[in-house]
Amino acid sequence: MIKEIKKITNKNLDFKNLEENHLSIQLSLDGFSFCIYNKVHNAISVFANYEFEKTPATPFEHLEFIKQLYHQEELLKLKYKTVNVTHFNNLVTQVPLPFFNKDNLSDYLQNTVKVLENDYITYDEVNNSEIINVYIPFVNINNFLIDTYGTFIFKHSSTVLIETLLNKYKNFDDDFCFVNVTNFNFEIVIIKNKKLALFNCFSFKTKEDFIYYILFTAEQLNLNPEEFNLVLLGDIEQESELYNMLYQYIRNIKFYDFENPNQSIEGLSLHSHFTILNQI
Repeated sequence: MIKEIKKITNKNLDFKNLEENHLSIQLSLDGFSFCIYNKVHNAISVFANYEFEKTPATPFEHLEFIKQLYHQEELLKLKYKTVNVTHFNNLVTQVPLPFFNKDNLSDYLQNTVKVLENDYITYDEVNNSEIINVYIPFVNINNFLIDTYGTFIFKHSSTVLIETLLNKYKNFDDDFCFVNVTNFNFEIVIIKNKKLALFNCFSFKTKEDFIYYILFTAEQLNLNPEEFNLVLLGDIEQESELYNMLYQYIRNIKFYDFENPNQSIEGLSLHSHFTILNQI
């Protein structure tokens, strides 16, 4: 039911007995990741990534998967100084701040997302921008985590992604396309004229699907594959089929470069698991 994909432990740290441990969690419908960061030593103690062998059909089944994982993973039962949770799903949209009214949250989503009457809708403010992220979190998982840890901070994964990229690339004049791959999904962020031009999330089955969505998005925003900068993050490596497909059509490709070396741990690519590592 739950498959451990990767688990890396920093053998130089005794994470169970150190103070100031921070826990970062990412939730999705097809998996669960967590990272333990030790603030005293300024280093990652543990990183773990799990996949569900089938996508949960209902919120109740999703919660049961999480409970099963918590039953078998002792590290998740420990108490942490602080906890951050990100929700990865496509139940999200961006609203310009001048048009935002917190009393109209369902209206912003209804054109792109099927909103049910009992859905809990919330929003994040994207720092250093005039963007509000409106989304539906996994509220039943949030409730379970409240019972487990008490208070914690949660955001949509795209909030962290957009916020971090805008902060880093706000002074560049070039056009940038960022692609953050998670299993068979990817988020795409376009920054033009130092501002967010687009965010979207796609699911794909083949490398042909993958390149099609990227080239189609670029075409809609008048981005020339010979000129714009494509920056890759997440579950993609230079030796992969996805990268080889991109290389055939797009001239300027590079991987995201983390500025903080303490966000790395041996066995984990610096550009991978972008959202969860930016919450430590």
